[in-house]
Amino acid sequence: MEIFHLRYFVAVAENLSFSRAARQLHMATSPLSRRIRDLERELGRRLFDRDSHHVALTAAGAALLPAAKDVLGRFDDLPWRLRQALGPERRTAYVGVVPALHPLLRERLARLETRCADAYDVKRWPGNSGNLVAAVQRGDLAMALVHLPVHAEGIEVLELLHEPLGALLPAAEFGGRGSVSLSELTDHTYVTSAPGTLPTYFDQLKVRLKAAGIHREINLEIGDYASVREIVANGSVFGITLLSAGSRGEGKDTSVVLPFRDFSPALATGLVWRRDRARPDGDLHTLISAAGEEFAAPLDEPPDEPFDAPLDTSGGAPGNAPEAPPHPPRDLG
Repeated sequence: MEIFHLRYFVAVAENLSFSRAARQLHMATSPLSRRIRDLERELGRRLFDRDSHHVALTAAGAALLPAAKDVLGRFDDLPWRLRQALGPERRTAYVGVVPALHPLLRERLARLETRCADAYDVKRWPGNSGNLVAAVQRGDLAMALVHLPVHAEGIEVLELLHEPLGALLPAAEFGGRGSVSLSELTDHTYVTSAPGTLPTYFDQLKVRLKAAGIHREINLEIGDYASVREIVANGSVFGITLLSAGSRGEGKDTSVVLPFRDFSPALATGLVWRRDRARPDGDLHTLISAAGEEFAAPLDEPPDEPFDAPLDTSGGAPGNAPEAPPHPPRDLG
């Protein structure tokens, strides 16, 4: 039995889907299924009841899951526990950052880098929210600025900022308008970038749209905002993006961004870290305490100038920012 057998088992057990687990592990479904069968043969127990439409843990699988997660946690903790045992030194601490991060939060991160420069060389690691949270859980990243919500075992969340969202609409139909209601969009098709490129909050938005009677949807195969804007310009479709996107001149001749009259969606950004590493005896107590003080202070008014890439809410969509690999360098803070 190898450690990757347990990692594969936990991924399938948490997703209850071989295909979703394979995507999370960045591998094909067939070899993942073979590795699970290898593990079942070695243990002499069937771990999953599965058919073409259903995957469930057996009693043996349910019993193995907490033990496997404990082993993986201890294994992944080895690098930073070794560093902790060797004593204090100026260390490199990587902080995950989603694309289109608000400039005020970038300023706070820069202040943190300066404040902790004597003890930490704070570096930034880009990626989408899901990958960054997973890297924080593994101990690869010290902390991360991600789009919320986040529900992950052992992870603490400090909510920092809410950015209003609006409807991206064809200018030919909605130009000159000051707002729009969901009831006006029931005959329109909701268009999004590729599945998996948007923050999980957009799953909640889909539920709200369907409740309002908006049932048609297009999922593009690529993740850049420009493609969504081009589709919207054709008419009869709409998207959802940061309301601040309407302040940019780019594309304003073909599309507009309007607030909703009967709906107040907002994209939240927060700071996440591992709870055990922030404790007084944790290896990142000083850094995380400083980060909490820097980021928890009230934010100033946003600048008048539009910030970099305000249109991209993908949290790591292709073409917008480099995607963090499944395992960032193992010498991270």
